[in-house]
Amino acid sequence: MFKRLDRYIIITFLKTFGATLGLFSLIIIVFDIGEKLDDFLSKKAPVEEIIFSYYFNFIPQIINMFSPIFIFLAVIFFTSRMAQRSEIVAMLASGMSYLRFLRPYLLTATLLAITSYFLNGWIIPHADKKRVDFENTYVRSNYKHRSGIHRQIQPNVFLSIGWFSQYDSTGSNVTLEKYEEGVLRSKLVARRIKFNEVSGKWLLRDVFIRDFEESGKQRINNVYEVDTAILFDPADFFRRPEDVQAFDNKELDQIIEAEKLRGSETVHLYLTEKYRRYSAPFSTFILTVIGVCVSSRKSRGGIGVSLGVGIGLSFGFLFIVQFFNSYGTTGILNPMMAAGIPNVIYGIVGYILYRRVQK
Repeated sequence: MFKRLDRYIIITFLKTFGATLGLFSLIIIVFDIGEKLDDFLSKKAPVEEIIFSYYFNFIPQIINMFSPIFIFLAVIFFTSRMAQRSEIVAMLASGMSYLRFLRPYLLTATLLAITSYFLNGWIIPHADKKRVDFENTYVRSNYKHRSGIHRQIQPNVFLSIGWFSQYDSTGSNVTLEKYEEGVLRSKLVARRIKFNEVSGKWLLRDVFIRDFEESGKQRINNVYEVDTAILFDPADFFRRPEDVQAFDNKELDQIIEAEKLRGSETVHLYLTEKYRRYSAPFSTFILTVIGVCVSSRKSRGGIGVSLGVGIGLSFGFLFIVQFFNSYGTTGILNPMMAAGIPNVIYGIVGYILYRRVQK
């Protein structure tokens, strides 16, 4: 049953978090407008699309990226104010345990963690699709064409395309190589390639095929046209690493399975994103506890000292997250470990601070 103290802390927590989130979001949007204004003007992006297609869907991404830090700063700000007014001292002096004092904070963190999970897994990806479509049209340059494409489309099967256009799904200078135990067994070379979106197959023209037998002999075929199923979607040619946020949890799992089937190294990128979405809600609890422990003690320096410590810890958390994520996406570190290590490090910090805090 909620008491007046619980309601007070929960409401103040949420109000401060909302104000912090709104202020920093506004600052980020202003800087983003300054960075992309030339692109908007040069490509004559309509104002309503800039607002509703881009920034309206850009805001959830900001929330997704910085919400743990906003929560952390919000906790430090309003808890420091309570400490400076001696409210926390009065609570603890009345016989309230520190764990009981933490209860409304943890309840609010639970609400925000659940919200974070659904934002990460479902809401933000669907909003991000519209933002990515807008960037493809008005921001990114040369997005519709790619040259020098090299992909592993299945285990031991490699595809190379010299040039490909997304406008009509056509390309040129195609090579398809198949290996067995590191030995080249088949090589297909085609002058032109076209993707049929209806059938999901690829049409190859001016095809030259060489099959290498174990005896050392070669079989050579030269045909004008081949209609074949290559397990690759041309949209993958134009996907950027940051576009991974545009896939909801179900789509992300499907992409991971497809990348595993191909034996592609980019699977680490998607696995890291998957585990990051699961670890993000836990960071909400950890940073909330750290924020309370750092700011619940009255200090001579006032709120400024607590905010300074909080900002330092915030940037440290962001640095650690990005550091280990980069190792996870490249496959140097197991993606699950890369997503979980920042929480483990700050979890230990939170436990030490909790043990040492004045109770």
